[in-house]
Amino acid sequence: MEKALVERLEAAVARLEAAAAAGSSGASLSATPRDLDGVPAASDPAIVAYDEFVAQAFGRLNAAAEKIGGKVLEATKVLAEAFAVAKDLLVRAKQLQKPASMASAQDFFKPLNDACAKAAAMTEGRRPDYFNHMKSVADSLAALAWVAFLGKDMGMSFPTAHVEESWQMAEFYNNKVLVEYRNKDADHVEWAKALKELYIPGLRDYVKKYYPLGPVWGAAGSAPAVQPKAAAPTPKAPAVKGPPPPAPPSAPLFSADKTPKSSQPKQGMSAVFQEISAGKAVTTGLRKVTDDMKTKNRADRSGVVNSTAAAPAPEKTSRAGSFAFKSAPPKLELQMGRKWVVENQVGKKDLAIDDCDSKQSVYVYGCKDAVLQVNGKVNNITVDKCTKFGIVFKDVVAAFEVVNCNGVEVQCQGTAPTISIDNSSGCQLYLSKDSLGASITSAKSSEMNVLVPSGVTDGDWVEHALPQQYIHTFKDGQFITSPVSHSGA
Repeated sequence: MEKALVERLEAAVARLEAAAAAGSSGASLSATPRDLDGVPAASDPAIVAYDEFVAQAFGRLNAAAEKIGGKVLEATKVLAEAFAVAKDLLVRAKQLQKPASMASAQDFFKPLNDACAKAAAMTEGRRPDYFNHMKSVADSLAALAWVAFLGKDMGMSFPTAHVEESWQMAEFYNNKVLVEYRNKDADHVEWAKALKELYIPGLRDYVKKYYPLGPVWGAAGSAPAVQPKAAAPTPKAPAVKGPPPPAPPSAPLFSADKTPKSSQPKQGMSAVFQEISAGKAVTTGLRKVTDDMKTKNRADRSGVVNSTAAAPAPEKTSRAGSFAFKSAPPKLELQMGRKWVVENQVGKKDLAIDDCDSKQSVYVYGCKDAVLQVNGKVNNITVDKCTKFGIVFKDVVAAFEVVNCNGVEVQCQGTAPTISIDNSSGCQLYLSKDSLGASITSAKSSEMNVLVPSGVTDGDWVEHALPQQYIHTFKDGQFITSPVSHSGA
């Protein structure tokens, strides 16, 4: 019996030594990620379920994107790249110690930041084709920030709620795709529906089931999420100078500034009120005003304006909704037989598009103090970054859009199923009797008025102001939104 006991002890010691050797060889971050039980992290049930969910969701999304091609396919590939980066972060998180703050994990989350910045860059500059598709992708990627949830005290919603809130931001542009191509191209409709199902219910249900409290991090003794910088090499083996690090994204998903506001010195009006609250001590630094210092007794304030004095240069004023216009050659042309482009027209009151059909679209950009008339039925019309601009059109098949404009007058003489006003100020909309059934959507806009024909007298218009202020009240377990109404005595 003693001999059998000794053999069992020797076998147990051998297994412990083998396990210790395996653990030391897998400690490097460059090695294959392994969890605490020595099983590859990629075989974790949560990771396997992630692969299955992504494969199924992107199978439908990629099929529709390949049929559309172009920028839509490119944006879909960027989306797939971001989901792959999120999976890699989940796998690596199990081998690393949970960071104490977001500031200490900036380098760990940088790949996801870069993927999101790549998608956002596709929507910048001049409004590209399929803008709503790319904007849907760029805004929806904020949902992947759930992998950075480090606790409820970090100023971030729980993962499931964060995914839902992020999709609500992207759904505005995704609905535009559905409306624009509803009766025009089934591939775009399929793409928009697949994108929504990727997040709701896809990603939301996955996070709710496997990561309701955020990613699973390694034990306290694991390697930190950010490795310390290596010591400088000796002169015998100089390091090869690598390329400079890439510039940080303009709008990162994760902010490193988590310092409590109470520990920062007060600035601006907060500092002023702090000094006022000091009491009488606030006036100790003031000087006494003597009689010769008063304005009524000063000889240089006689009230006579010196004609030889140079007039001050007029200040440049700006307000919300105004845009700077660059000197660029004006355009009014049909491109590739499908798209009318009207650009940089200034002071032209007689612009007209006569030879058009229902398969063509009209895009107006950067026009000022001009008037355009569209004499025919077109698929859709977009007015972008225009000031003091007027447009008259007959019929549109899909939608009429006003984006980033200031002081625009629109008159619909025929029908328009959908009218969208986005980030604009001062929009006058005249609707004919045939277009009273139009659906009007507004976002981040002000001074919107709709004029409709009077049912009493021909030729008269009745003006209706669209609300831009709302009241949100919580009732019966949900928020109820209603426009603000003003009444006078």
